[in-house]
Amino acid sequence: MTRMRVIIENVSPCVDNGRFRAKRVIGEPVIVEADAFTDGHDVLACTLQFRQPGSADWHSTAMAPLGNDRWRGEFTPVALGNCAFTVTAWVDHIDTWRLALRKKHDAGQNVDVDLLHGAKLVRELAGRAAAGDARELEQLARSLADAKRSLGEKLTLAEDEALRALSRRYPNPEFVTRHDPVLEIQVERQRARFSTWYEMFPRSASGKSGVHGTFADCEARLPYIAGMGFDVLYLPPIHPIGKQARKGPNNNPKASAGDPGSPWAIGGAEGGHKSVHPDLGTLAGFRRLVKRAAGHNIEIALDIAFQCSPDHPYVKEHPEWFLMRPDGSVQFAENPPKKYEDIVPFHFETDAWQSLWSELRSVVEFWIGQGVKIFRVDNPHTKSFAMWEWLIAEVMKQWPDVIFLAEAFTRPKVMYRLAKLGFTQSYNYFPWRNGKHELITYFTELGQPPVSDFLRANLWPNTPDILTEYLQFGGRAAFMVRATLAATLGASYGIYGPAFELTENTPREPGSEEYLDSEKYQLRHWDLQRPDSLRDFMGRLNRIRREHTPLQSDSGLRFHAVDNDALIAYSKTTAATGESVLIVVNLDPHHTQTGWLSLDLASLGLPPDQPFQAHDLLSSARFLWEGPHNYVALDPQRTPCHIFRIRRRVRSERDFDYFL
Repeated sequence: MTRMRVIIENVSPCVDNGRFRAKRVIGEPVIVEADAFTDGHDVLACTLQFRQPGSADWHSTAMAPLGNDRWRGEFTPVALGNCAFTVTAWVDHIDTWRLALRKKHDAGQNVDVDLLHGAKLVRELAGRAAAGDARELEQLARSLADAKRSLGEKLTLAEDEALRALSRRYPNPEFVTRHDPVLEIQVERQRARFSTWYEMFPRSASGKSGVHGTFADCEARLPYIAGMGFDVLYLPPIHPIGKQARKGPNNNPKASAGDPGSPWAIGGAEGGHKSVHPDLGTLAGFRRLVKRAAGHNIEIALDIAFQCSPDHPYVKEHPEWFLMRPDGSVQFAENPPKKYEDIVPFHFETDAWQSLWSELRSVVEFWIGQGVKIFRVDNPHTKSFAMWEWLIAEVMKQWPDVIFLAEAFTRPKVMYRLAKLGFTQSYNYFPWRNGKHELITYFTELGQPPVSDFLRANLWPNTPDILTEYLQFGGRAAFMVRATLAATLGASYGIYGPAFELTENTPREPGSEEYLDSEKYQLRHWDLQRPDSLRDFMGRLNRIRREHTPLQSDSGLRFHAVDNDALIAYSKTTAATGESVLIVVNLDPHHTQTGWLSLDLASLGLPPDQPFQAHDLLSSARFLWEGPHNYVALDPQRTPCHIFRIRRRVRSERDFDYFL
């Protein structure tokens, strides 16, 4: 039993009752809310207690009432790592007394006894206060009980805000309710929230057709990638490729001499997960690539694929890490009726799980040692949840700036669990959300708690495995539509290039999402100077993202009504600055679509009766609008989208208007 009267419930952010951490980036305010209430009509005090990453010191800040017993406070993480917070609340007897005293006095009642009661409360408070404050409170108690002082003087003393502050500083610990458990926030660097990815096969980076690319060729490609505004260059596996059961072009189960095989069939006579393919170069050459990329403000992201080819050294040296079939052969990967004979999965139920986990962690640590701090993890949902939780936590203890992207195109609950376990970002269902209603429904789900507290979506219109029907049949405009949606709906997005900017859209066969002549199984030569390339468009899109802060966060997303289902409209607003960006996209890549917007002006910070300017950041066109209803027309053969910066009318000191 307890004498504490305050109840604290529904604290947020809170993931699975505190089992997992919510996510924020350094410098991003953590908004904490909670329900706190008590019996009767007494006044509550509610505080947010927080501890910064790496610190043992707790700090306190008052929470403000929102109404209906809901309270809000905030703090800002200032370091990488895990910070902690909780909520405390108690009945503030002095504030309750002050409120009742004023009401009684205003009603003409005698308050002599109430002043004596207040003096008693202040003396009790003095007994809990530090020496200097205690002396001040003792003097105040004597003044409240002093019969020689006037009623007006005593009321003034009682209503002094200094008394209220001291009351909140020294609550009676026996009556303070503290929310349990203490909750945690995983604090990461800015690129965890805002990043722009470009995927490229190094072996196809050569300037000559049929010649295997090298790390030096990747270096030569850096100005091209930086010119489009990408800040993360993701490389599929760069390790030796197995020869046993090697796949040929278009996933042919029989490879011919000279076929390079799939980079995901990792390991051979030249080494395994801690080696590089000899045709790409050396570890020194890779480290040079990482350094040169940094000079272009690009980070190298490396693929982590915890699987092996049948001739990976692990298979011979550690057969206990794999599942053996009754005939003595090692079990290859299958997803019936599909077979992946060139890939052998690890067996995570092995009795040797501890040595397996340690080795997998050492793979990540090895590449961190080569300068890599971003990892795209292949198919994490086919590996042990417990292993990921342990591995990510162990890595983050030493390197809290590491980023893990989960390539988890899987069931929602599985995808969400991986995010809760510590994955920084996640692939998702965006490639297959093409209609207006499904886009609104899906991004509404992703953009609000509880999902937004633990999952950061990284949006990819295409990948080497995914050439959607929309891209296959929509032509050039379809690529522009999907790029715009990815770059503006999400703070992080990526493309598989050069296939994307060169609008590669031929499937292996009708009904397939596999590319014809996929780079997964053969070298490709790309003509980067083709006049129909989307290179310039991608550059403008990414420059807009860098220059306008609303597009650098997944928060502040608001959908607006349009009277045409082929048009979708949404905005993002940065609360701190009030800057708003409005996006309108024609989802029909074949036909011009027109419609009337019905804007939520309040969410854009606009008054209902004043004109405002919609400045299209893609075309530089400017439109003068007024009120919520405005007309748009988008021709997909020109540019199927608007990205408007909303400029509000401002009256200058010289009495003329301009738009800010």
